[in-house]
Amino acid sequence: MNHWPYPAVVAHRGGGKLAPENTLAGIDTGARLGHTMIEFDVKLSRDGEIFLLHDDNLERTSNGWGVAGDLAWSDLLKVDAGSWFSGEFKGEPLPLLSQVAERCRQHGMMANIEIKPTTGTGPLTGKTVALAARELWQGMTPPLLSSFEIDALEAAQQAAPALPRGLLLDAWRNDWRELTARLGCVSLHLNHKLLDAQRTAEIKAAGLRILVYTVNQPQRAAELLRWGVDCICTDRIDTIGPDFQP
Repeated sequence: MNHWPYPAVVAHRGGGKLAPENTLAGIDTGARLGHTMIEFDVKLSRDGEIFLLHDDNLERTSNGWGVAGDLAWSDLLKVDAGSWFSGEFKGEPLPLLSQVAERCRQHGMMANIEIKPTTGTGPLTGKTVALAARELWQGMTPPLLSSFEIDALEAAQQAAPALPRGLLLDAWRNDWRELTARLGCVSLHLNHKLLDAQRTAEIKAAGLRILVYTVNQPQRAAELLRWGVDCICTDRIDTIGPDFQP
């Protein structure tokens, strides 16, 4: 079985349901509740800065608009990524990966970095993120890189082969064994709805770890952990806390 230093509960996008996603305020919220690992999404600005955002577009989680990856970092710096969530977070900026690494160092937190390329930029994003992550997390537990985009994971594998990788799937693929082997993955990251006890056992028997998203019911979280799932990624970072036991 692959070496696996990560905890059973991961705070989804930093602060789950309690803070604006993919922000430093969200990471601080997760840390305050005692979480020791966060998951977040990264992509590239037009001029190659690595920053946190889930969608291609800015509208859902900020007061900006348009494709974020088409903008220079100087423009993205002006975006308010907190007000959409609540007035308490007004003026919260989009963070750089380097700032997040610093926060992880400060809080003693581990990270699952989801590579979320702007459409069409998979290989460049995978390579850039992997190289930066290798430098920024020196002296800390290596971050777990994951992506739905196979070309991004391939590029990450070539650029920083020593960093652990996980393949993300939102729909079941019967070729998961071949794919994870080719990409040198230590884990399979799945929509929890795709799992039953038998599938969990098959994946574990293949020597892979399992991370599932996004589990917000304690009863379901307990069931998955009993089956042998390694990591539960949750928005309910208050009710499925760092000490959650099945």
